[in-house]
Amino acid sequence: MTAHISGIDVISPLGLCSEEHWKALLDGCSGLGATRSFDSTRYDNPISGEVRDFDPEELPSRLVPATDRMTQMSLVAAAGAFEDSGIDLDQVDPLGIGVMTASTAGGYAFGQKELQNLWSKGPKYVSTHQSYAWFYAVNTGQISIRHGCQGHSGVIVTDDAGGLDAIALAARRLARGNRIMLTGSVDSTMCPWGRVAHTSTGQLSKSADARAAYLPFDKRAGGWVNGEGGAHLVLQSHADGHYAAVLGHGATVDDPRAGLEAGLSQAIRLALSAARLRPSDISVVFADAAGTRQADHAEATALAEIFGPGSVPVTAPKTATGRMGCGTASLDVAMAALAIRDQTIPPTINVEADESLGINLCGRAAQHHITNVLVLARGVGGFNSALIIGA
Repeated sequence: MTAHISGIDVISPLGLCSEEHWKALLDGCSGLGATRSFDSTRYDNPISGEVRDFDPEELPSRLVPATDRMTQMSLVAAAGAFEDSGIDLDQVDPLGIGVMTASTAGGYAFGQKELQNLWSKGPKYVSTHQSYAWFYAVNTGQISIRHGCQGHSGVIVTDDAGGLDAIALAARRLARGNRIMLTGSVDSTMCPWGRVAHTSTGQLSKSADARAAYLPFDKRAGGWVNGEGGAHLVLQSHADGHYAAVLGHGATVDDPRAGLEAGLSQAIRLALSAARLRPSDISVVFADAAGTRQADHAEATALAEIFGPGSVPVTAPKTATGRMGCGTASLDVAMAALAIRDQTIPPTINVEADESLGINLCGRAAQHHITNVLVLARGVGGFNSALIIGA
């Protein structure tokens, strides 16, 4: 399923492009802080990872009032990824260009605003744009329209695992006819409705200290922080210049009769098999890093089972941004590609790894010989996904 990553663009709490995010990440910066997008004082989860200073000015003015912030960020990142790839889309048959993104539930903030209009004023005050602005496939549709992509396209909904699953599906489409695929995901649920939805899981951090709010693999772990953003990537079957290659993917759903580590272990083994690699061929693991004691223990157990305790470097750069829905794993893949390019493992900030977990967690940016990177992601509902990219 080899596919070359020829273009990347990122939008995150650390930066509005991939290089800005990467530099801030390696410098140990944090994008977490008190929530600004809405009044969060009524909730027990005051810390967020918000994208600062985003202005969708480069988008057509008619499009901005008709789309959610999530879609606006996705459109900007998609355009940046196409530009980074160097592809002249006007010279490519549009039937050979597809879009495959992941989604959680469409535009939360837009949907909340229009539902409030419905409840308080009546149906005639609901925007006609609501019909697609909160639709889970909206980003794929809007990207396709803006760039004239007419090839096989789609969207996948597997919660936080979706970012990896979308990239894997895009790679498979290249083997079935498409020449170019725009993939990845950008997500945002930064509104009261979104916060309540996440709070209902019981896994959101209640800490008011941004430095202690999201501490995966730490004895102090008390949940994760809600973030926004993600990354889009351009995949090609053949590319003269590229960041990395997608080598293998595995996806499973948890069996309630087995432990949480069983499904993740199987997903990793499937990815290794698809890539025709051994565990010793993996240079670094980008962990899912759920930030809860039970889930972190399960992930550490799965890694120890396959690689041996502490034998492979592990990082979770998302501690600097929070978990941004299906955009989280796409951002991890983008950072894994830059890690291969610069032979540098990005840090897991603020965390003091629990030694009992037997995990070799990288707390600082470190130069390292990197050939193949394993990226892990899990989603609510028992979804497990593992993706391997290589130099």
